[in-house]
Amino acid sequence: MRLIFLTILCSLMFSTAYGQRVELNDGESTSWKEKAKKLKQGRGAAAKYMNRKVAQFDGGSRYLKIHLGTFTDSEAYRWGDEDSWTDKAKTNIGVTYRVGEWTNSMDLFFRADLISYSFDGEKPYKLSMMPVIAFPDSKSKFPLYFGGGIGAGIFLKQVSGESSISLDYNLLFGARFFDVLPVGGFFIESGLKGHVHLLSSGQFNGTYLSGGMVFNF
Repeated sequence: MRLIFLTILCSLMFSTAYGQRVELNDGESTSWKEKAKKLKQGRGAAAKYMNRKVAQFDGGSRYLKIHLGTFTDSEAYRWGDEDSWTDKAKTNIGVTYRVGEWTNSMDLFFRADLISYSFDGEKPYKLSMMPVIAFPDSKSKFPLYFGGGIGAGIFLKQVSGESSISLDYNLLFGARFFDVLPVGGFFIESGLKGHVHLLSSGQFNGTYLSGGMVFNF
């Protein structure tokens, strides 16, 4: 009887210990799952925070430049009564907006300029519109950039007998200074602006210097 009693008692103690061990393991397993979940949530929150910081540093996806400039040298051929003339181009005012980009490479801009001239007692002025490709891309924050574009010009006021539309081109080199303001900075640009009349004789070339503000929002 004693042997039977001891056998039953040992069996009960072993079963109780085994059940407690299983329960402890289950508790430990649950605890590790909770820790892993918390760790995953912590990493996700940190990633979101860092992404927000990077977005704030890079500014927004919109990039806009407003510029005002003058011509330092210019010449034209067979435009107006004279066969050629020099230094008759006056001012240009415009806006440049980024419409696309090649990642880590170049930007695609749309540029619109209003350009004024003065010769033969008249003051024609023209709206020039064109796509411009510039590199490196503005998101690189590199201070120098180069580019060029070609497009159309529409004379809002033109010399009598001359074409009211032209083929326009622009070669440019500039320096930009980001983060001077909370939403952007400043830039200075120089290069060549020119056009060829499409419906009559006439050609113009001029070197320009302009500057303005850069908005990144």
